[in-house]
Amino acid sequence: MASGPLTTHRADRCHRWLGLGAGLLLGLASAAQAAATCAKPLYLTFDTGHMGVAPLIAEVLKREQVRVTFFAANEPTQQGDGTLGEYWAHWWRERAAEGHTFASHTYDHVYWRADLPAPAGQWRFRVKPSAGPDAGRESVIDGPAYCAQLDRSSQRLQALTGQAPLPLFRAPGGKTSPQLLAAARQCGYAHVDWAPAGFLGDELPSERFSNAQLLERALKNLRAGDILMAHLGIWSRRDPWAPAVLEPLIQGLKAKGFCFATLREHPAYRDWLARNGR
Repeated sequence: MASGPLTTHRADRCHRWLGLGAGLLLGLASAAQAAATCAKPLYLTFDTGHMGVAPLIAEVLKREQVRVTFFAANEPTQQGDGTLGEYWAHWWRERAAEGHTFASHTYDHVYWRADLPAPAGQWRFRVKPSAGPDAGRESVIDGPAYCAQLDRSSQRLQALTGQAPLPLFRAPGGKTSPQLLAAARQCGYAHVDWAPAGFLGDELPSERFSNAQLLERALKNLRAGDILMAHLGIWSRRDPWAPAVLEPLIQGLKAKGFCFATLREHPAYRDWLARNGR
């Protein structure tokens, strides 16, 4: 068959995806080995944000050989067309190749506000997205509509990373209800919160909570098994938490005998992941 620009493009694309697949396999093998030997695991997670510090966070994670779980919504960004837009596609592909895992944060960063009356076995919620076409406006949705938000984020993550996201989600702000959790479980998602000490404080005002204070608090209070939560950039914080706190935090925790794993290795979710085929 004659070669040409189209054939060359297809070959180049194939080589890129083969390289991504090989990197992913190596990353997963390394993560599995680390989890098997990890006596004091911590589970570092990041929710999306303005992405201004995302490249620096990625550099720290790569340098420290720490793998994390990213919860993604399509939020506004300082540069580009949103956290799940094409501008950031290469960034997500690189994280997948390094062995990180991914999960839904709802597509439009939809905050649960209240449960509403509904027939037995059904659910209705008052919600308020902070992204997307309805950002800042309250509305009423049912369980399938909330599941569509979870699915849309997961599907976009899979398109960006080439790997199936975990069947997990984190509600924006961690705001949930038993009814919301039941609706999400019915469509295949288990919720992931964070430990009290795992709230790393990057969304708090830096005028009142300095980076030094947040670092000291985390190093003092974190315990084995805790899930940690930070963001890929917070608009309101004047003195960014990342990467200033991230690397000394990781190094300090390693010095205390802690190690890091993704939520794929978390004992509370192993059975759920196995049952849901990922």
